[in-house]
Amino acid sequence: MTEKFIRNEQFNFIKKQIALIKDSTKKNVPPNVLTAVIDLANANILGLFPNPSVDQQEILDLSKLKTDDEYEQYIQRLSTFLVPFPTITEQQLKKMFPKNKKLKLPDLSIIDHSQLTYLSWDDLRSNKKFIVYELDGKMVGIECKFTPTSKHNICSLCHHVGEVAYFSTVTKAKKSKNPDYYKSIGNFICTDSSECNKKITNVSYLTTFLRDSLGM
Repeated sequence: MTEKFIRNEQFNFIKKQIALIKDSTKKNVPPNVLTAVIDLANANILGLFPNPSVDQQEILDLSKLKTDDEYEQYIQRLSTFLVPFPTITEQQLKKMFPKNKKLKLPDLSIIDHSQLTYLSWDDLRSNKKFIVYELDGKMVGIECKFTPTSKHNICSLCHHVGEVAYFSTVTKAKKSKNPDYYKSIGNFICTDSSECNKKITNVSYLTTFLRDSLGM
């Protein structure tokens, strides 16, 4: 049996491609246009996976799907191949933030790891948000100051419009000629990280943000 090979953000991307197909179908576009939309969606999905096996290509192929029920069954089947977010313990989280002696931790027992790109939680007492992600095979974490905005804007991570807050973090990058140098990085990020995890389709900005913040 094929091992789990689909990450959460890839799963979200695939669902987005299906939504585009369904939208084209509802608009009653010409058959040749609909075929082109489906072919492009299929190519985009396969493009997420370098050197997919024959079994993986067969699992991902949606070119023969026609009805909403078939698309729903396709999504349900793909969900069984989701790679869960790595298991992490409270002790590991504490080691990531050693300077935070009063670190407020999330309840890991109630978090659904199956559809999670990054782990995040808030500490309202200190106005901080914590983000943990597996970067280059290693679990890393950053803490950010957050300022609620009560406004809708585009999230830097999932690129969807929603309720966001302004997050800023000081990088660990140093300059040899100026030991006091520091750089603050700010972003608008979804206030609700669980919703962000349901929408994120690409981690390029997330990984860049983490590398810049950690001085990597």
